[in-house]
Amino acid sequence: MLVRYWQPLREMEMMRRQFDSLFNELAPATQTQPTWAPAIELKDAGDNVTLRAQLPGIDAKDLDIQVSKKAVSISGEQRHESKTDENGVIRSEFRYGKFQRVIPLPVAVQNDQVQAEYKDGVLNLTLPKVAEARNSVVKISLTNDTPAIADGQAA
Repeated sequence: MLVRYWQPLREMEMMRRQFDSLFNELAPATQTQPTWAPAIELKDAGDNVTLRAQLPGIDAKDLDIQVSKKAVSISGEQRHESKTDENGVIRSEFRYGKFQRVIPLPVAVQNDQVQAEYKDGVLNLTLPKVAEARNSVVKISLTNDTPAIADGQAA
């Protein structure tokens, strides 16, 4: 009698590889190059939210930044350098083309008071929070007296 052990993980891995090869064959050659999106850093800075985005090699004129109360949209295009002599290029991993990234914000912001700075390929946005989203501090006074009882009823 032959005993065969069933190994479901091995069979699932084999099925995944078959699906990957099937999809790779069906995908057009133009879609094999991955699209890219800028890396971001989002910080809560008290009354503001700061957003930094890495956009190396992109001119400020090629960027479109839109801010709503709940999200920031960054889109643009990294243009390909046009050189006449391309015989020396063996391999290029530079990414060119259009990109878009929408970053949801954790709190509502005043989108009409955003400050922006773009220097050395890094975009810095300072997004002031709306008044309701700011951390407001309220001083609570404590006394040793018991709370006042209204109309003889306990609270």
